Amino acid sequence: MVGGFPRKEGMERKDVMSKNVSIYKAQASALEQHAAKDVKVLVVANPANTNALILKEFAPSIPEKNITCLTRLDHNRALGQIAERLSVPVSTVKNVIIWGNHSSSQYPDVNHAVVGGKPVREAVQDDAWLDGEFIKVVQQRGAAIIKARKLSSALSAASSACDHIRDWVLGTAEGSYVSMGVYSDGSYNTPSGIIYSFPVTCANGEWTIVQGLPIDDNSRAKMDATADELVEEKALAYACISE
Repeated sequence: MVGGFPRKEGMERKDVMSKNVSIYKAQASALEQHAAKDVKVLVVANPANTNALILKEFAPSIPEKNITCLTRLDHNRALGQIAERLSVPVSTVKNVIIWGNHSSSQYPDVNHAVVGGKPVREAVQDDAWLDGEFIKVVQQRGAAIIKARKLSSALSAASSACDHIRDWVLGTAEGSYVSMGVYSDGSYNTPSGIIYSFPVTCANGEWTIVQGLPIDDNSRAKMDATADELVEEKALAYACISE
């Protein structure tokens, strides 16, 4: 689902929330009436997480597990930053995580990532970069592209959507997980009832949230901050619905 009111330079997601609520309410109604009940839906248009939530709200017969949003673009950007830093093929880096919202509040997490079988922190040997500039670059890449092009991401978003659907339908590689925006079940003490990006594995056309990853205090704070933003977006969206 790429139809939406696009964010332009100088606009925050909240600026376009009202327009997108009406768009996604209409598109959800169309899916509810005409789509197969086992349809798989990927929401790309921003604010992607909350657009997906509105879609779920107004297409109640579509299973919530079949409605997702795109955070693979952020995931791929994070992989690219690590690969560039280490001068290695991006295919050798895996298991970075994008937690939370597809926005500047997202948390790109490398604490469980590996490169060539070695922990990324051990390979990079620069925690200040990983905890600072790396996170900032991934968080703000979308805004940087808008500033440079006067338009949002295009080919990179399309490529990431292909990656998302391929893994969802065909499955993730053994020992690897990817980031997907999915309906929260409260895993990792995140609020339920929002669309939140988690690490997932996929098999047989189904995604499953990776469980049991240790979360340190620094990560916890960042995961909670992006969750708080999603809760605020949800409240704003629902207020737009009732207007």
